[in-house]
Amino acid sequence: MENEASCRWCSCSARTLVSIFAAILLLFQPNCIAKQQHQPCPPSSCGIIGNISFPFRLKDDPSHCGDTRYQLDCVNNATLLTLFSGKYHVQDIDYKRYKIKVSDAGAVEDSNCFIPRNFLWDGNFRPTGLVGPDDFGSQPFVLDLDFTRIGYFNCANPVTGDPRYVKVDTTHTSRCATQGQGHVYALLEPSYLEYRVKDITVGCDLMVATLANWSLSEAEKGNFTYDEIHKRIIEGFQLSWLPVICENRCGKGTKCVINESNGEVQCDRHFCHYAYHTTDKCEPLQQFWGYTRAYLRGIIFGIGSRITFSTKQLDNAVGLQYFDGGIFVGRNVIPIFLAARYLIGVVLLFVLLIYKWRRRHLSIYENIENFLLDSNLNPIRYGYKEIKKMTGGFKVKLGQGGFGSVYKGKLRSGLDVAVKILTKSNDNGQDFINEVATIGTIHHVNVVRLIGYCVEGKKRGLVYEFMPNGSLDKYIFSKEKGIPLSHEKIYEISLGIAGGIAYLHEGCDMQILHFDIKPHNILLDVNFVPKVSDFGLAKLHAENDGVVNLTAARGTLGYMAPELFYKNIGGVSYKADVYSFGMLLMEMASRRRNSNPHAEHSSQHYFPFWIYDQFKEEKNINMNDASEEDNILSKKMFMVALWCIQLNPSDRPSMSRVVEMLEGKIESLELPPRPSFHKNQTYVHDDDDIVSDQTSFTNSTYSDSYLG
Repeated sequence: MENEASCRWCSCSARTLVSIFAAILLLFQPNCIAKQQHQPCPPSSCGIIGNISFPFRLKDDPSHCGDTRYQLDCVNNATLLTLFSGKYHVQDIDYKRYKIKVSDAGAVEDSNCFIPRNFLWDGNFRPTGLVGPDDFGSQPFVLDLDFTRIGYFNCANPVTGDPRYVKVDTTHTSRCATQGQGHVYALLEPSYLEYRVKDITVGCDLMVATLANWSLSEAEKGNFTYDEIHKRIIEGFQLSWLPVICENRCGKGTKCVINESNGEVQCDRHFCHYAYHTTDKCEPLQQFWGYTRAYLRGIIFGIGSRITFSTKQLDNAVGLQYFDGGIFVGRNVIPIFLAARYLIGVVLLFVLLIYKWRRRHLSIYENIENFLLDSNLNPIRYGYKEIKKMTGGFKVKLGQGGFGSVYKGKLRSGLDVAVKILTKSNDNGQDFINEVATIGTIHHVNVVRLIGYCVEGKKRGLVYEFMPNGSLDKYIFSKEKGIPLSHEKIYEISLGIAGGIAYLHEGCDMQILHFDIKPHNILLDVNFVPKVSDFGLAKLHAENDGVVNLTAARGTLGYMAPELFYKNIGGVSYKADVYSFGMLLMEMASRRRNSNPHAEHSSQHYFPFWIYDQFKEEKNINMNDASEEDNILSKKMFMVALWCIQLNPSDRPSMSRVVEMLEGKIESLELPPRPSFHKNQTYVHDDDDIVSDQTSFTNSTYSDSYLG
């Protein structure tokens, strides 16, 4: 049993090996299109041509006989070949040398007229020696090398002295006389020469050209009569159908030659390795290289058609497995591979950029984390989910700040808070660090208290104590009559703001410069106690009287000190906050904006200058609906504000001195220098809220040479 099983296994293995070997042999077999097997057809005849057989056929022969490219017509017992839309008489067919002799129909049918009917020259053909592997039998005939051109010229004047011009007598035939109309000459040119303009006599025009079989040695002798030329034209010229024979005998694209002695077709093995090779006359190794080149050329054709978005090169399908396979690879596989490669490259580059971006920002967040861990901060750290729950999903929005939005929230203890979510931040998170660093470690009645913070990746938030009365701007700028603040309350608020800023400048271990003192950043609690807030632009400074190095101006226009713009005024220091407070104090005292570029009257643009001129002229500034004490408080606030907004920082008092000035008596205050470089200002006033003798400010007219 074991021997029987072993035999069966050996038999199966042998059959498998035979199958594999057969497959390998089939791989190296030429992959050519099966040649059409022509059924035997009896020869046809017409006139003097009695052996019309493959590849030639008569028009009435069965469809399977011959090749349609070599179809002949039998008209009036004459065999005609249609060549370039012209009719030519067939004189002889030599099947041994694969040649056919034809002549112009005009020369044969009209013996009295010697002028050919059809224009023909050797440029219409490819000579036998130039038929290459790309012809594929597409050229039905090639011209025999032994031929001569004959051109007919109509000259205005007789041509003398040039033996090449042979006179054509056309006077005896009316038809030829109509075609000639003048002096008609036949010009003989050997096949190796070209007609050149300088060789043609002036006044002669080419009428028609034809070909004739004439050896080179005979053509160069010259001295022919036109009868000899006409005789050669009637004898005709020879054509060869060698391309189709090469295709049938040797395969597509393989060059071949004819042995003149025995008519044997000899295939040129030089093209065995050519891309279009299909012959079985070559060695296996040559076939292998032929198929390899077929693939490569097919790939090149396929890539070219894909790049040019054209299938013109592929219109005539070759039908070769290896070439068509190469086209498929070049047109579909390689472009898909390249597209996938570049797509993957783009994706990888995009992923790399995202990775680097995330690493960069993660390093920023790590810096913030390290800062918060290294600093002994009192605020509580919250998670982002706690912040979201605290604000009820950010439902109630209190306002929009310079670096984010503020939402109302509630702690678990029931305390209302204001949560600021930073959305617009500089690249290194410095605004977040500034705000936490400046108010995270300090406590003052006039500085907003930071309860907690949140930092999770790029999500950052600050939790403040809630100020139910909002910001100061809505009480001093709002035209709506809501909750009016008395002059005394405004004075108390200004004193609290000054105390808070003085604490930032002098009451901490590090001097804190706010750089953004304005009504929007002054919050009011339930008892209208002011709180300085929004420390996003703040800067810590070690020296109390030192100059701060800033790379760019910071703050809000209208409240920014001049030295932030003009370096020649003086260095940037805590006096910049003094200037901002002075502009704020001026607005609080007047309950209007210092600068309003859209105001109807120009005096409203420069209110501090107008106030100064009133004091300079010793005019009393009385506020409507104000008591004498209220007017004194307002005058004190105006006077302190004018000191604070001096252009030269050294002329401005410190914030502790400002507190003393606000708390002191009005009589102890001197009028400061005028806060402007220009002195030519005049004013015309009307009557409204602020009264000085018979002048008011709100609807006043102002003309000033200070327009810069």
